[in-house]
Amino acid sequence: MTNKKYLLIKIITVFLLVNSTLSGDILSNYRLNGIENIEKQMDANLMKKDYWDKYLNNVNTTFGYIESYSNILVCDKSLATLTLYIKDVNGSYNLKRKYSAFTGEIKGDKVKEGDLKTPIGIYDITKKISKVDSFYGPMAFVTSYPNIYDKYRGKNGSGIWIHGLPTKQVRDEYTKGCIAINNQNIECLDRNIDIKQTLLLINEKEISQNVSKNTLANILAQLYEWRYAWLYNDIKSYLHFYDESFIRYDGMNSQKFKTYKTRIFNKKESKKIIFYKINIIPYPNTDNMYKITFLEKYQSDSFTFTGNKVLIVKLTDSQIKIITEK
Repeated sequence: MTNKKYLLIKIITVFLLVNSTLSGDILSNYRLNGIENIEKQMDANLMKKDYWDKYLNNVNTTFGYIESYSNILVCDKSLATLTLYIKDVNGSYNLKRKYSAFTGEIKGDKVKEGDLKTPIGIYDITKKISKVDSFYGPMAFVTSYPNIYDKYRGKNGSGIWIHGLPTKQVRDEYTKGCIAINNQNIECLDRNIDIKQTLLLINEKEISQNVSKNTLANILAQLYEWRYAWLYNDIKSYLHFYDESFIRYDGMNSQKFKTYKTRIFNKKESKKIIFYKINIIPYPNTDNMYKITFLEKYQSDSFTFTGNKVLIVKLTDSQIKIITEK
């Protein structure tokens, strides 16, 4: 018996012990159809919104549904602030520091190189640079601008940093698009964050907090409905989640993507697909856009992949539609 099947049998045994009224049906299903059928039944249960409603009941959703970030940085361009929130042992994000910040000379969302605007969006900190020109203070944190949604919308440019202030020069009270805080504060920030677990949210105004758990449960249920269709080769249901405006990160449009996926699904390969470290975050300055990220483990007869997955989805009449992915 493989380790996986042994573990699955243990899970089912515990499930039966705490759900004795269902044990007869599940045992009969196992007796007649085997472990794989029970596994499919569990995959189907992950598509149910009521499961996610209960799951989220005691989960902090201040900034969305977040599994993999311990630090949240929020830049409010209207108030010229950069605020640090740190996750506690109970999973709540508490305000740790609020720093005064300089942002781009021109208001609004960054669109192109040299427009002197600080972008609006959701970003990671990709690295720390300890040796920088004295104009940027003692250090700089590099952001992931432009992200997949920026590129989808045709935005360009690069080099959006969080950095310090000049140690030798005099500077204006604005930047060319970066976020600048004083040198004591950037050293404080450096002591308080793990850049691999830090999320940066930038908006023209205050970021809304306490995201609707009902909305998040709906998105999570549909995320697993999308996974179910993928897992069990239901191409029609799978493609239903993609918007007609979909363009993949590499430029593949909706029609070519449908053709490509149909060819793969027609192989009828057995698959294993597991999602870890899921994050669902409302996209700043929008009413119905969400960024979904997770670590995906995928295995089929012909292909194996483990890595990060990014979806940008819009909610249309409570239905998620994927507009781009990577």
